[in-house]
Amino acid sequence: MTRASAVRVGLIFPELLGTYGDRGNAVVLVERCRRRGIEAELVEVPAGDPIPDSLDVYLFGGGEDDPQVMAAAGMRASRAAIEGAHRSGAVVFAVCAGFQLIGHSYEAGDGERLDGLGLVDLATSAGPHRLIGEVVVEPDPSLELPVLTGFENHGGRTTLGPDERPLGRVRTGGGNGVGGVDGVLRERIVGTYLHGPVLPRNPALADRMLGWVLGADLPTLEDGLVERLRAERLEDARATGWRARRRDLHLNRG
Repeated sequence: MTRASAVRVGLIFPELLGTYGDRGNAVVLVERCRRRGIEAELVEVPAGDPIPDSLDVYLFGGGEDDPQVMAAAGMRASRAAIEGAHRSGAVVFAVCAGFQLIGHSYEAGDGERLDGLGLVDLATSAGPHRLIGEVVVEPDPSLELPVLTGFENHGGRTTLGPDERPLGRVRTGGGNGVGGVDGVLRERIVGTYLHGPVLPRNPALADRMLGWVLGADLPTLEDGLVERLRAERLEDARATGWRARRRDLHLNRG
């Protein structure tokens, strides 16, 4: 596969949106290109810098409350650049706080509202407790992907607008915390609550997004280690899900 220029994978504000190792998503995208002979580079956009309109992939990771506020301001200031790049074919991938920030707003428990990018129609509010643990998601059929695994740790409850569709249905875990779904899926936009990081745990999702950038399906990479990791995480998540259901059943019975 030939390309006139390198695939530019943008890691946006890693000092603010990098709490849970989401940098690994950028590393995986670059490495999976290189293993196929496709030139790629990781472009870090430090907090305080304007976000350029020249990236092929925009990665927004997870972050705590105060860093999320600072990241939101920077994202809003560069909204035109991000929207323009997306219209020109770029991919947006947002995890946890990043996922919340590509929507309209986040409302904290004290009622304070944080405005987001408004790239997709969704809103988030603080929930009564944190959602923590392994997650298994059945992805939207249009993606033609195996089940997704990840780890969540968030207090938000995200509601999608009526015309938005989720990344997938939750089999185990909380996901958006509303409607039994996780994330959001739109043309060349993926949002999710899955950490792990999620792309090392789900390389087929990484390849799907790279395919959107390159305009073609990518040749398969054989990697037994990744498959063993996926099997281990799926087994653990399913066991965790069963233990949680058994606990809830016991509590409901008094």
